[in-house]
Amino acid sequence: MRQPTREPGRGPRAERVEHTRARILVAAERLFAEHGVFNVSNRQISEAAGQGNNTAVSYHFGSKNDLVRAIIARHAAPVEEIRRRLHDRYAGSATLRDWVTCTVRPITDHLATLGSPSWYARFAAQLMTEPTLRQLAAAEFEGVEMLHRVTERLHDCLPDLPPPVRLERDDMARTLIVHFCAERERTADPAWQSIAGGLINAIEGLYRAPNL
Repeated sequence: MRQPTREPGRGPRAERVEHTRARILVAAERLFAEHGVFNVSNRQISEAAGQGNNTAVSYHFGSKNDLVRAIIARHAAPVEEIRRRLHDRYAGSATLRDWVTCTVRPITDHLATLGSPSWYARFAAQLMTEPTLRQLAAAEFEGVEMLHRVTERLHDCLPDLPPPVRLERDDMARTLIVHFCAERERTADPAWQSIAGGLINAIEGLYRAPNL
């Protein structure tokens, strides 16, 4: 019987390391979501990941901030790909709702792929709540190309809204998306498509509200 070929340059040790890193990331994301980033020790993460060595987390990821960055990166790529597809679908649109859709659905569509239970929305809520973690996450998203493009197109639909007000409402929209998704993620079977529709309606109304 022909033996399966290995990916070039990847031996058994490299595969074991990748598998261990993945287990640590999943365990850390769950524990951070449930208990808070600063309430979870590396030892607890190692034990939850099935690692007998209590230094496994620091060996594979370094500091806790590096571990948080790795969890962010694990989800950022698929979210950005969904955002890219939506951006291409609505390219040239001058309709606010289209660009609100491009803001909401990358998150909810990605959450739908994670199955149930999932912990990413609650993990993201932890990042938003703690100032130092929020700054860390903001730095990670600074270079996300499609996120900036979608925000620019959304702002183009709001020429009469002063820039400081637009930015304030961007922050409101992000807070609503993150915390509402975190709350719904706690349910047994989140209806992400319906949740997306509700968020799009609410955030479109938020941007359209008069500046009094």
